[in-house]
Amino acid sequence: MSDTSKQPETFSFDAEYAAAAEKIIARYPEGRQASAVMPLLDLAQRQFGGWLPTAAMNHVADVLDMPAIRVYEVASFYTMYNLEPVGEHFVQVCTTTPCALRNCAAVLKACREELGIDIGETTSDNKFTLQEVECLGACVNAPMMQIGDDYYEDLNAETTKSILQELRNGGTPEPGPQSDRNGSEPAGGLTSLKTGTGG
Repeated sequence: MSDTSKQPETFSFDAEYAAAAEKIIARYPEGRQASAVMPLLDLAQRQFGGWLPTAAMNHVADVLDMPAIRVYEVASFYTMYNLEPVGEHFVQVCTTTPCALRNCAAVLKACREELGIDIGETTSDNKFTLQEVECLGACVNAPMMQIGDDYYEDLNAETTKSILQELRNGGTPEPGPQSDRNGSEPAGGLTSLKTGTGG
């Protein structure tokens, strides 16, 4: 688990997150509340600023009346949960095959250069953490990276650095394709179904 010196002794959902947790738990049949473990871990992580201390996982276990070890197993298996503190902007660069074929190496290199850190590190001002991850499911718009909840796609070194610079300066870069592509249409534009079928 994470560095114990950074671990709070206690954790509980505040009113807003407790209400959200109740709504999520209500979706599951009686006796199946443990099925809500993943969304509740996400809530706990958001409330705590992007990572899950042991106290937060214990609280989720208590809310769902399940053994704490089962919660730890889920949190340590999925890469969407952070067991150590991360920076304000958590930069996750996909390096799986589709992104690799579209030169994600240039994206990762641009991140290293712009942020001055390597994979698994956080900038000294705690603004950015860089991580290499497996497939994030935006293969058609490879290469891509996820920052917080936003996907940035069709990247190259220049657009990657531009996004990071904008975040550093307090801006909000536009998520989605960083090319002239519309959504996930073919990069060269539509080749079929250009007009209606009539009637």
